Amino acid sequence: MPDWNTRLEIRLGNSVVAPISQFTPTFNVPHTVIHSIDADNLGYVRQPQTFTFTMTVQAIGTAVADLTELAVKGKEFEITVAEKKGTDWAFKALKFSRCVITSANPSNVVIDGAPSASFTCMSLSPGVES
Repeated sequence: MPDWNTRLEIRLGNSVVAPISQFTPTFNVPHTVIHSIDADNLGYVRQPQTFTFTMTVQAIGTAVADLTELAVKGKEFEITVAEKKGTDWAFKALKFSRCVITSANPSNVVIDGAPSASFTCMSLSPGVES
């Protein structure tokens, strides 16, 4: 039975800013079809790929304030997979480098549980470190 004691974390340098409770990635590799006056669909032009994601963090401690500060300053951060226990995880680390926040959406205050905040981000250097 695999040991799945891992989580995604937001890192700024060597320090952890906050764990991520939800993560929704989107890879986008756009192509533009080329037409001519003689024929349609002659080929395509591949445009640069983009990697965007939405992450949700619990508003506990200073996590949301720290992330909002990163957003306002346009400072880059990293998303990493942290292994807490065990050695059966497939990757040593899954790393999205050079991430920046493009928008923030704090949730309403809830009666039960901690409020959360969603951040829309992009990574300029997604990759897998083995």
